[in-house]
Amino acid sequence: MTWDDLRSDRELLSAHVDGDTAAFGVLFARHRDRLWAVALRTCSNPEEAADSLQEALISAFRRAGSFRGDSQVTTWLHRVVVNACLDRMRANKVRAADALPDDLDEWADRGALQTSDPAPRPDDAAEASERRTAVLSALGTLPSEQRAALVLVDMEGYSVAEVAEILECAPGTVKSRCARGRAKLATLLLEHRPGDPDHEDPRNQIGPRAVPSTDPARGPPAEPTV
Repeated sequence: MTWDDLRSDRELLSAHVDGDTAAFGVLFARHRDRLWAVALRTCSNPEEAADSLQEALISAFRRAGSFRGDSQVTTWLHRVVVNACLDRMRANKVRAADALPDDLDEWADRGALQTSDPAPRPDDAAEASERRTAVLSALGTLPSEQRAALVLVDMEGYSVAEVAEILECAPGTVKSRCARGRAKLATLLLEHRPGDPDHEDPRNQIGPRAVPSTDPARGPPAEPTV
């Protein structure tokens, strides 16, 4: 398989539909980390995220011919992944407040929000770790639709219009879900805001700069066997 394939996402998906056995693997490898980050943050549970992503990739693999081309391939892939996560959460009645695993900090080497900043001091790293765990735990208490909207807008950096397309709802609905979710998170995260509490808005701690990537060291599952 050629990992430096220069074909566009659309060309890869089209080639897969036409019978190119390597094309879908290249497409998956290209977007693997971000899809995994979305699945993990939406599910707030690595096992559920891995299973949801596996189901989503199998679905995308088999349904590639149904892609109409009226959106970006990445938008379509994110829609399939988010829907798989939400469906699994509803079907399994996953409790929103389930405890996060103890080894959460060992997962932080993958995802869309990696940076090249110098290594933090031990005290700063511990504080960031505590804040990250608190944010993810609080995120897990939100209704699934609010959580998905916040993950895509505040953590993955998509615009409201893009998220509306991914979630197949109106932009106003995305804004409303984000507003309600942020308000609840701000209340839950009061004690984790840095600086003078009289001058800092806790909502400033919710967003891509406040929440580093949280992917397990084992990463997402391998390519689906179909």
